[in-house]
Amino acid sequence: MTVWGLVVETTRSVGERKHIEADVVAHVHGTRAEALAELERRARSYSPEHPRSPRRRRLLRDGDGFLLVVDGMWQSFATRFTVAELLEDSAAPVAVPAPARETSESAAPQDEPVGQDEPAGWYDDGVPVKPAWWGRDDLP
Repeated sequence: MTVWGLVVETTRSVGERKHIEADVVAHVHGTRAEALAELERRARSYSPEHPRSPRRRRLLRDGDGFLLVVDGMWQSFATRFTVAELLEDSAAPVAVPAPARETSESAAPQDEPVGQDEPAGWYDDGVPVKPAWWGRDDLP
């Protein structure tokens, strides 16, 4: 499944210190159309830091994203919303395979003894018999 990054490039600060900063605000797993729909939802509800007293707000569609132009008292501020395919992420979390779910005919927990690091099994409704946090000593 393709992972799409939702990127927001916005104007920060004012005057001579005015500059553009980019942030990846979310990831969408799915199709490009789904990612664009989520990006549009975020662009429509986005409230930029500047200008403090907006006079006019224009949202424009542009290829792979949107451009929001907000006119202030003396200056205009732009925010670009872009959808892009994620190709590499050096800080991505390591995927841990989910334990295999065991199904039983009853909703009762399994009677087998379970060690601390072994999964305890699952009820029919998908709830684990032994919560993942049970027995951990690294939690407060």
